[in-house]
Amino acid sequence: MKSHAKVVVIGGGVVGCSVLYHLTKFGWTDVVLLERSELTSGSTWHAAGGMHTINGDPNVAKLQKYTVDLYKEIEEASGQNIGLHMTGGVMLAATPERFDWLKSIMAKGRYLGLDAELITPSEAQELFPLMDASQFVGALYDEVEGHLDPSGTTYAYAKSARKNGAEIYTHTKVEDLVQRPDGHWRVITDKGEVIAEHVVNAGGLWAREVGRMVGLELPVLAMEHMYLLTDDMPEVIEFNEATGKEMLHAVDFDGELYLRQERKGMLMGTYEKACRPWSPKQTPWDFGHELLEPDIDRIAPSLEVGFAHFPAFANAGIKQIINGPFTFAPDGNPLVGPIRGMRGFWSACGVMAGFSQGGGVGLALANWMIHGDPGFDVFAMDVARFGDFATLAYTNAKVQENYSRRFSIRYPNEELPAARPLRTTPIYDLLKAEGAQFGASHGLEQPLWFAPEGVRDAFSWRRSTDFDHVATEAQAVRDSLGMMEISGFAKYTVTGEGAAGWLDRLLACRIPAEGRMVLAPMLKEDGRLIGDFTLANLGGGAFFIAGSGVAEDYHMRWFQQHLPEDGSVQITAHGPRLVGLSIAGPNARACLQKLTDHNLDGEAFRFMDIARMDIGMAPALVGRVSFTGDLGYEIWMEPHDQRYIYEALREAGAEFGLKLFGLRALNALRLEKNFGGWAREYRPIYSPWEAELGRFVALAKEADFIGKEAAKALKEDGGKMRLRSFVVEATDADVIGDEPIYHGGKVVGWVTSGGYAHPSKASVAMGYVPREIAEESEGWAVEILGDVRPARLQRHPLFDANGAAMRG
Repeated sequence: MKSHAKVVVIGGGVVGCSVLYHLTKFGWTDVVLLERSELTSGSTWHAAGGMHTINGDPNVAKLQKYTVDLYKEIEEASGQNIGLHMTGGVMLAATPERFDWLKSIMAKGRYLGLDAELITPSEAQELFPLMDASQFVGALYDEVEGHLDPSGTTYAYAKSARKNGAEIYTHTKVEDLVQRPDGHWRVITDKGEVIAEHVVNAGGLWAREVGRMVGLELPVLAMEHMYLLTDDMPEVIEFNEATGKEMLHAVDFDGELYLRQERKGMLMGTYEKACRPWSPKQTPWDFGHELLEPDIDRIAPSLEVGFAHFPAFANAGIKQIINGPFTFAPDGNPLVGPIRGMRGFWSACGVMAGFSQGGGVGLALANWMIHGDPGFDVFAMDVARFGDFATLAYTNAKVQENYSRRFSIRYPNEELPAARPLRTTPIYDLLKAEGAQFGASHGLEQPLWFAPEGVRDAFSWRRSTDFDHVATEAQAVRDSLGMMEISGFAKYTVTGEGAAGWLDRLLACRIPAEGRMVLAPMLKEDGRLIGDFTLANLGGGAFFIAGSGVAEDYHMRWFQQHLPEDGSVQITAHGPRLVGLSIAGPNARACLQKLTDHNLDGEAFRFMDIARMDIGMAPALVGRVSFTGDLGYEIWMEPHDQRYIYEALREAGAEFGLKLFGLRALNALRLEKNFGGWAREYRPIYSPWEAELGRFVALAKEADFIGKEAAKALKEDGGKMRLRSFVVEATDADVIGDEPIYHGGKVVGWVTSGGYAHPSKASVAMGYVPREIAEESEGWAVEILGDVRPARLQRHPLFDANGAAMRG
């Protein structure tokens, strides 16, 4: 065995072999894969082998399409037969709500180039005659679906990697990982030791155990998963002989079933409600090519639905029931990327859909390691989307919830209950008493809206029970005064003698003067966005940064990667240890002035000023800024002061009719201002000029900030797209994100976010369109649930276009 390698990949499943192949494909040949048993020994060998391109997240769908397109390439490169069957598939809807969901999925596919088609139940039955058309209301046909041989595919990746120079050692168990002072890793095995610059945890069922070797508790859990194989079925044989084709794949979401042909019979799998974790605390190292004991009683409810929806199964004999463990993350997406604070340690695990996503995961991770960037927007799969709140117990609860709901509809206004509440702020109970309906973000409960007694969310694709109440909250802000909790934002403090210089190189903005704030884009080396913050200069060499709460660990990883090694800069992520409130509206100044001696006059405390001041008896950090676009203030305090300041503001605001508002009203208000947000409008695939943030990039400043030269080139080039806002002639539903934007009857762009801007009584969509038509005022439309609705370009904000309210 080699004693040194640039990369050691741990785990010989389809994901580990894909990572190995892609590293060699891009030129890194000094790479090694270590497998404790044989290749495919974990979940890979007993997988059903299905694959498809459709995914609720378009960015994941792109990587799935790449994976499917890759299979012919690796089969030819390796000479290994992968048993590829491209049958096409139908996704079936038994309810109107599910059919609405399929419409939204098809719409997303339009701008991704995915060729899917909505069809009637009878048309679906012609393609898949085992179904009873009377049980369904519609279907989605996708020709890019199929299945393959899991073992053959894994070996094709492995053989291709070997041809490119990789080395693979089986029956070699990794027993420990130790990082040396120079940053390299000692990979200690039962066959010797390998020194590596990079280590990839593709351990599959053992990814948790590999993580624990370096003190990391990954949020991943294995679940028992069953599918059955039938005896030969006359209906299948007849269809094969009559058409010369295999049966299509079929997914029956409402029955929680997936089906495909297996020899002359069928395979039927289920994601049952009565799910069961496997080895929830520790995976035994001696587990390998074994199956678990079948439990047909547990899947019986799903099978009963299956027999009703697909009558031929009722007469088919069951040849075998396969029950094997698969790993899941709390939200069902993979855990991919570099681990914060561990140089050269990478995650490639939790990939439960390995044959739909394995190629894309390998591509993204190889790009990331070699070029410093995955080459795609992979935040939905980034391991950094989970923080230290994702404990073993949290993961266990959320994974079981996700598994049992894998084929259930997740409505845009639906908040799932498992492992909640976990983190709460000191005023959680006070807000709950006021009717707050909460959502969880990065583990923290945040108010979405406030419901009167007896009113709750009714989950829907369309406007729901919250609509009028959110309107009242938003209008109160515009008319007088509103208050919301903002503790869910990410908060960082940067200190040290090198803080100012470091921030000048890290961020693309100019460093503000003492007591001032600026909007602060952060760029990657390629000049595209990797962060969007407000930066405040607190004086005395201290700076305060606020940004997206869900991206706190993501951004901390970037910050720490770029910290100087001399210790001259310290950065602290405060999380829930610093909490906040925001007040906004025409009477915000009058309300706050009642509680402080600090002069808040418009000239004395200007827009984007920040200062420490007492609010009543409690100290706070107050910035004059608001994401609503009104006159407003963000007030930050330590948790022990939040209840006092909250009550003081409520009392002071009573004469102005102060009303609590939540994130849904905030969304309505920011849409009126054309304000974008991180992970929607601002993502790593856009340049600042495409995202309309170019005016905040200080190309003329002296500091050579990250991405500066690339940003200059991007500005000169102009980019392909532009962020724009549209008012849509909607009916009873608004955009939620990822819908196609049309111009002149053709799909030209995509929606990033939107909703109903209540004070303006307008349905608003924000999204990206080609630069060359970005100023066209006519000819626009946006698709909502299969209905293409006329839209008009809204180049200037619906509210306070010149910013007088914010700056007054």
